[in-house]
Amino acid sequence: MGGAGRVGADDGFRALDRQECLRLLGKVPVGRVVYTRQALPAVLPVNFTLDPDGAVVLRTSAGSDLVRAVDGVVVAFEADDFHAGRRSGWSVVVTGRAAVVTDPAEHERLLRTGPRSWMPLREGVFVRIESEMVAGRELLAVGAGP
Repeated sequence: MGGAGRVGADDGFRALDRQECLRLLGKVPVGRVVYTRQALPAVLPVNFTLDPDGAVVLRTSAGSDLVRAVDGVVVAFEADDFHAGRRSGWSVVVTGRAAVVTDPAEHERLLRTGPRSWMPLREGVFVRIESEMVAGRELLAVGAGP
């Protein structure tokens, strides 16, 4: 059995390097922003894209509670993909400062390349989460137990 906090083949997990984490993030359309709301943890599922520099980009309404809560603060972003039948999958967490994109040229670029919100938006803005820390692990398929 693996030691506390250890990630290794003997406990069914494999650590993922930054490059592999970012590659996997680029394969899924939905993740979760983890932030603080009224001094309590909050989690919100969002669709997103990954910018070429590794930043997570999402689009939301300018007046949303999310924008007020995350602009200028450190947040976490998590995405994953699991296969219950095979008992395998992966999870990646990006931690970094979130900021509303205010630069007009950057906003225009993201209108072309960034995510399209799945919800109707009034005054849509883009939020970038810098990938200051990236960690991930893969659950390796192990024997099918009970």
